Amino acid sequence: MLEWLDITQWKQAMLHGVELLQFILELVSVACVAVGVLQTARLVLRERDTSPGFSRIRLCFGSWLILALEFQLAADILATTIAPSQEELIRLAVIAIIRTFLNYFLAKELEGQREQQIPGS
Repeated sequence: MLEWLDITQWKQAMLHGVELLQFILELVSVACVAVGVLQTARLVLRERDTSPGFSRIRLCFGSWLILALEFQLAADILATTIAPSQEELIRLAVIAIIRTFLNYFLAKELEGQREQQIPGS
């Protein structure tokens, strides 16, 4: 009668849900990189005669990489909710720190490039 209160089943369902959401976030991250490659290639090919410039190409692709890193970081955070051991938690924490630093410095670099492209900034 109280089978719906079985904590073990709820825990298993939650674990499966977290794993599914983590997979979806990682998939979205991969899609961001793929779209970024396509958008950057389109920019290069479309403006082949006008030479879009290296900084414009970096801005296009870098923006997609930042977005992909955000989704990867979200997936890492979810993974820590179900990490079974301290070793796994440490590994995920190191990965999250590295991705956060990559994201931060990439965003700073792109911000600098945007300011260089906009006259009067």
